[in-house]
Amino acid sequence: MIEFDNVSKVYGEHHAVANLNLSIGQGEFVVLIGPSGSGKSTTLRMINRLVEHDQGRIRFAGREIRDFTPEDLRRRMGYAIQSVGLFPHWTVEKNIGTVPRLLAWPKDKIRARVHELLELLQLQPTEFAKRYPHELSGGQQQRVGVARALAADPEILLMDEPFGALDPVTRIVMQRELKRIHALAGKTIVMVTHDIDEALFLASRMVLFREGQLVQDGTPFELISKPANDFVVDFLGRAELGIKRLGLGSVREHLRPGRPTGGRAISIDLSLREALSAFIVQGTPVLSVVNANGSHAGEVHFSDLLQPQLDAKSTRVQSV
Repeated sequence: MIEFDNVSKVYGEHHAVANLNLSIGQGEFVVLIGPSGSGKSTTLRMINRLVEHDQGRIRFAGREIRDFTPEDLRRRMGYAIQSVGLFPHWTVEKNIGTVPRLLAWPKDKIRARVHELLELLQLQPTEFAKRYPHELSGGQQQRVGVARALAADPEILLMDEPFGALDPVTRIVMQRELKRIHALAGKTIVMVTHDIDEALFLASRMVLFREGQLVQDGTPFELISKPANDFVVDFLGRAELGIKRLGLGSVREHLRPGRPTGGRAISIDLSLREALSAFIVQGTPVLSVVNANGSHAGEVHFSDLLQPQLDAKSTRVQSV
């Protein structure tokens, strides 16, 4: 869907991005990570021509992006940023409908789309559609920003540090919301973040940059288990690689049959990293596991956390 072919962006004598070759496929959730100034945000902004590339070719849906006008290109791509940028004197409904109005959608179609997105993001239309941005919390404003980016049903969603200004609790909620939306809608998403745990949780692929160069490109499991060099290890967190690796596995994948134990049960949807915390708090080698409806599902053993973790795709296949 998006292809970078030997792409460079130069400011004076400084290469913000140098000789980048990267392909992003339909339906992928690709997260660009790296230190400040590494080229990740420049790479994202070159996709919708907010930044023009100097060398190489960038193709979108098989066409060079310079074959599109910037306006036409951006109407096919949703864009969400940290500062949200909602129009303060417009209602939530009008903010979300910005691009559909530019595309001359009928009013009834715009209204239906706005309400559909509000419900998707768990904001009741009857309660929120007529509110103004100052009447919303930071997390609610961010949801409206995501809804606006999705309003015209774009082929790709670009996100630049979208949750960076949120408090930790709200940020986790928004991460889960975005993951749910990706699973439901199957949109291609390209996102920039400084938060390693956020990248590991959301990405189907991670692309790590350093000084304008692509250092490693792969699944979260591949970067954690087979880092290309010491820079990758240090950037991901040398002292926490084992814990982060547990975060890629789930209790569901390691469920065993068994009767309820006396301790507090954990959810089947927890990561193994979260299960580790429960093991330590409860001081037990076995935990009961419950389904989303609270019914008993089985048990998980502490020893399962010590076994080598498989890559997520292999694990899912084995658990079917």
